[in-house]
Formats: sequence, structure tokens, C-alpha cells
Amino acid sequence: MSLELLQQRLAALEPTQLEIRDDSALHADHAGSSGGGHYSVTIESSHFAGKSTIIRHRLIYQAVGDLIPSRIHALSISAFAPGERS
Repeated sequence: MSLELLQQRLAALEPTQLEIRDDSALHADHAGSSGGGHYSVTIESSHFAGKSTIIRHRLIYQAVGDLIPSRIHALSISAFAPGERS
């Protein structure tokens, strides 16, 4: 899967900052890793303001959920509202 596809999907959350890292090579020998890649996402969006971590993750999974598990095997998420990161 291309990082561009993941970036396009997350654009729906209107991120002010977005970092996507493909960690697939670190998990090449992981059992079950043949069905999609491993990605780490750090995203800042006003859509997360006043929302719990669970709700933030749900919003992200709504945007990319159809890519799991065929194109995404694992997704590590760090989600912030503007001003929360130091």
C-alpha cells in the first residue's frame, strides 16, 4: 500500500500535522504480517478537540477501516488536538 493512500484517507480529518511511517520492514518475520503493512500515524486535527482517545481512534478507523486487514495489518496511532503537543 502506498503512504499516499493512507494520507488521502486521513485528509478527511483535515489534519494540521500528519506524519505517517511505514514500519513494515521491522515486522517482516512477524507471524501474519503477510496480509498488509505496519504503519505509525501521528496526527493533529481540530476534529479531536474535546474527544477521548477512543473517539479519536474511532474517527481514524472510520477513515481507513476498509484497508484493514488487507492493506493494513497494524496501525499505531498518536492523535492530538491543536495545542496538545509540546
